[in-house]
Amino acid sequence: MTSTWTVIFDQNMRTQSPDTHPDAERVLIELLRKATIPERFHLLRSLTQTTRRLAWHGIRRAHPEASDEEVDLIFVAVHYGQELADRLRADLARRRL
Repeated sequence: MTSTWTVIFDQNMRTQSPDTHPDAERVLIELLRKATIPERFHLLRSLTQTTRRLAWHGIRRAHPEASDEEVDLIFVAVHYGQELADRLRADLARRRL
């Protein structure tokens, strides 16, 4: 059974992704609506991990000379701020002593 809200939403829905056919997007949205909370959490976690990995590899590509630690510090600076990256760098240096 289709609710009135779903019909209105479907009629007013714009494609969120320009490279996805609207019918395919409708199916994906319906699958998300039917997913259990644990299934949604798993999808969110997977997407987050993939996004972080892509960001890290993008930094690696932009700084091929950087060590893994330096790439990690650049990642922290970009995503969480330079102040936190500086504090992390200082903490890592202190731990090496």
